[in-house]
Amino acid sequence: MKRLAKTAGATALLAGVALILERFLVAAPHHRGPKSDHFDGRRFYNQQPGWQSEGSFLKWQMNRRRGAWRDWVEAPPGPAPEARVDDGRLRVTLVNHATTLIQLDGVNLLTDPIWSERCSPVSWAGPKRRRPPGIRFEDLPPIHAVLISHNHYDHLDRPTLRALRRSTVITHLGNGAVIPGGARELDWWQELAVGDRVRVTAVPAQHFSSRGLSDRNANLWGGFVITGPSGSVYFAGDTGWGKHFAEIGKRFGPVRLALLPVGSYLPRWFMKPAHIDPAEMVDAHFELGARMSVPMHYGTFELGDDGETEGIDELRRIADRRGANIRILEFGAGFEIP
Repeated sequence: MKRLAKTAGATALLAGVALILERFLVAAPHHRGPKSDHFDGRRFYNQQPGWQSEGSFLKWQMNRRRGAWRDWVEAPPGPAPEARVDDGRLRVTLVNHATTLIQLDGVNLLTDPIWSERCSPVSWAGPKRRRPPGIRFEDLPPIHAVLISHNHYDHLDRPTLRALRRSTVITHLGNGAVIPGGARELDWWQELAVGDRVRVTAVPAQHFSSRGLSDRNANLWGGFVITGPSGSVYFAGDTGWGKHFAEIGKRFGPVRLALLPVGSYLPRWFMKPAHIDPAEMVDAHFELGARMSVPMHYGTFELGDDGETEGIDELRRIADRRGANIRILEFGAGFEIP
């Protein structure tokens, strides 16, 4: 009996230590604030139904049918971006994954930057990068603001953010607690000035948040619209399909440039609540009234069952058939939007 008691006590102790480690070293602190139409005082929620449950995640993991990925793609970095863009010009550089450099009206903005080898709470495990960043970190121009869409590890990368501590970080409610140096937090439809001529507005998305097991939807997720004299740019972050595309188009359209995700969309039965597929990306392009859209969030980390080029290949076919003005950029390539 004493041995059983000791075993039970050790098991309880280990469980308690694991819970403490998960809650305080991995999981994000919970946002606290007034209730709203997307926050019940404890958890945030989407504007429409959709849920990836723990049970469905386990089912997916036990029945995965992975698409084809190369182990590593050795690709040289793209050229150093211009230091400044102004006089009505708008330029975007696709680093890779959801990391893009947006330049307009004298302001440089970096979205969801990740230069780490893994998108994970630890450096020795978790999804590993399959290609180098398209731009060397040291070749970045001065960054006036960093936009963080939500707290998943492939979007909120603490090591990269430590290297960007001199830049203003803008994110959604609750995420500043895990960002080195803190951040300016916004609720959906709130805005913040960056410089004298550019404003950043937080906008809704259909997604979820978590960095551990105990913080599901404890902090807000979303996209951003950047507006200035040169027009408006929409960065979606991660999102499933929803009415927010039409609402953003109504408020900010015509959007001069939309940056939309196209990866991590399979298997559809599991990913649909949180990730649009290539056909829905084209639908979003039209709902936004976008003059041009650029896909991102593909070909870098294997996070879904879609293959390395599967989403982008399907997007090409659908965009051509439907006459959508979608520009597919090489990683590391900069492009000036007409």
